[in-house]
Amino acid sequence: MLITAAEPSYAEQYAARRRKYAILMSARIPCLLLAGVFYQTWWLALTFVVLSVPLPWIAVLIANDRGPVKVEHVNRYGHGLQGEDLRHRELESGDHPVIEG
Repeated sequence: MLITAAEPSYAEQYAARRRKYAILMSARIPCLLLAGVFYQTWWLALTFVVLSVPLPWIAVLIANDRGPVKVEHVNRYGHGLQGEDLRHRELESGDHPVIEG
């Protein structure tokens, strides 16, 4: 359970991206081996080759993805309010009755 909203460290993010890259690139080897095994069935061998061609590109895209950057919205008083809207948000001034108990 996390007790903070902080992002994982850069080292943890890098290790996770390296794992994803290694898994995707290691999936290419069985595809090429299966293409060699099924070379007599041309359509099956071609399917394995076609599956193995985009894997390096996909692996690089996924490995370089660092995730969304956390954007913090700063809420400032009166931001975006003008005219009538701003007057409704102002604090009241003047005397107020005090009730003593």
